[in-house]
Amino acid sequence: MNIKSAIRVALAAAVAMVASVASADQPLKIGVSAGPLAQLLQLTAEAAKKKGLDVKVIEFTDWVTPNAAVFAGDLDANFFQHVTFLGQQNAARGFNLVPVDPAGVIVPVGLFSKKIKSLAEVKEGDKVAIPNEPLNGARALQLLEKAGLITLKPGKGINVTKQDVTENPKKLQLIELDAAQLYRALDDVTLAFVNLTYLIPAGGDPNSALISDRTPDERFVLRFVSRPEKKDDPRLKAFLEVFKSPANKEFVAAKLPAFIPVW
Repeated sequence: MNIKSAIRVALAAAVAMVASVASADQPLKIGVSAGPLAQLLQLTAEAAKKKGLDVKVIEFTDWVTPNAAVFAGDLDANFFQHVTFLGQQNAARGFNLVPVDPAGVIVPVGLFSKKIKSLAEVKEGDKVAIPNEPLNGARALQLLEKAGLITLKPGKGINVTKQDVTENPKKLQLIELDAAQLYRALDDVTLAFVNLTYLIPAGGDPNSALISDRTPDERFVLRFVSRPEKKDDPRLKAFLEVFKSPANKEFVAAKLPAFIPVW
């Protein structure tokens, strides 16, 4: 190696070291869905601060911006999605984000109503609101099939769409809306498929679901996600150790009993 090459290597190493030190001095920035997940992360951040780790929790009300912010480097990680949704987002938006750790929570989903008390009361032509994105739209259709309201083409699994409805005896009107709008849509529709991350902040009762999906499926564990080069960030690893504490598990059991901790 000549002198110029050696100097370039030394400079590169020095820049990397400075960047690493600077990163360690910065607060860890984590995006999260507003509501119960944010409560859980705020509790974790408070516990982490007592251990000398500064964490900034940024709340979002949609499922698009948190990934874009991590990909752009504005956030170190986010916590709102499962790997199935992440895979679809990576493919659709050109991201390369990765799950950081197997730990997380499972958030049940369900069919809710302000107009009827049981599925037996669903009438012909009633309106049913479901998510307008492929994955949770598929989960909604599967739950409607489980409720006995529609029949789907077999074998499609999580890729099923409205076009795969083979029987709809009550001629239900399936209306696709943004996930954040579904709870509010209950004033205008008979049924809506609502994720508890939106239901609980809006004052809804998880126990009022006419039918719910609490399947402990690995595909639907909400996990921490980051860029590949941030996956082994010591600050993030330290935060995850605090997150996986018995105290957090007790908090979920006491304050978020509908959620299922996975750690």
